[in-house]
Amino acid sequence: MKTLRSHRPLVAALLAGLVSFAVQAQMKVGLIASSTGPTAVVGIPQKNTGALLPKKIGGIDVEYIVYDDASDPTQSVALVKKLLTEDKVDAIIGPSGSPNAMGTIAFIAEAKTPMLAPVGTPAVVLPMDAQKAWVFKTTQNDDLISQALVSHMAKHGVKTVGFIGFSDSYGESWYRTFVPMAEKAGIKLVANERYARSDQSVLGQAAKIIAANPDVVLVGAAGGGTVLPHTTLVERGYKGQIYQTHGAATPDFVRLGGKAVDGAVMAASLMLVIDQVPDSNPAKKVALEYITAYEKAYPGTKFSTFGANVYDAGLLLQKAVPEAAKKAKPGTVEFRSALRDALEQTKELVGTQGVYTMSAADHSGFDRRGRELMQLKDGKWMLIPE
Repeated sequence: MKTLRSHRPLVAALLAGLVSFAVQAQMKVGLIASSTGPTAVVGIPQKNTGALLPKKIGGIDVEYIVYDDASDPTQSVALVKKLLTEDKVDAIIGPSGSPNAMGTIAFIAEAKTPMLAPVGTPAVVLPMDAQKAWVFKTTQNDDLISQALVSHMAKHGVKTVGFIGFSDSYGESWYRTFVPMAEKAGIKLVANERYARSDQSVLGQAAKIIAANPDVVLVGAAGGGTVLPHTTLVERGYKGQIYQTHGAATPDFVRLGGKAVDGAVMAASLMLVIDQVPDSNPAKKVALEYITAYEKAYPGTKFSTFGANVYDAGLLLQKAVPEAAKKAKPGTVEFRSALRDALEQTKELVGTQGVYTMSAADHSGFDRRGRELMQLKDGKWMLIPE
């Protein structure tokens, strides 16, 4: 009869296998959303969407650790450090704001942990370098949106433009992207004004723009901050066309702006004109699935494209995690490195807002299928054929 001692090698092997399986079956993902503060219009739907992310990918259980940075870039850095050193996450989704994300890149790279940033500024991934190689972006780059806006301006004979944008990385990125495109199209910049996300008035900036008398104005802002310059210009008598970036792609822009923002032209996700987009659009099905899931989870709450950015981060992880798991176990440097590589190799992944194809040089991955041109009419976005 065999003794317990004789079974010890087998028992030890079984226990080691169970431990190994347990490690492999658990993955931690951090989610930082600005659900309070000036960027809350963006951050609340992103935090809410966290509940819709996959709890299991392949055979791996996924735990999400959610924090609110209160729209403060300093808190974003502190929370990223906490996620990396204390929570020991394998990936991070967030933060919500462009300045918040920019301040975390060095720490992400040092820890060799992928970050999926649902932010506007392409500066988180461009120009690509060793640090930004750890960041992936789940929103359209400014140039893709700007191309549609400039084309629309040119078609309507616009010769002069005024710009008013955030006095941070989002506003600066839009200025640097838009102005050269506009000038190439024969459109001259005649006013350049900035304001802080927390400002309660832009009367001075609006007065200078109106005095310059541009044919049109572009607002380079995001979230709730898109409304103030737009309504101020209208209330002060500006009669020209006002354009918005995809940063205004939120129900609060329409709700807070009211009649003053009617007529706005914007290029953004197909989700805002989903009922007008043909079924042949590859992203329509996925977008409808997200919209249905979000509005079921949060009755009486309107979906937001900002939340969809987080949902797409989940889709990217669903595609990449199984590939990374073939090479290493979650919780290891090797797994995080393999995850980064797998994300970079994403090809034709259909998301809620377009189709992602990443490369070593492109960590955003959107092409023309990632935008639609639209105009707000009587409180509803209407598709403009390009």
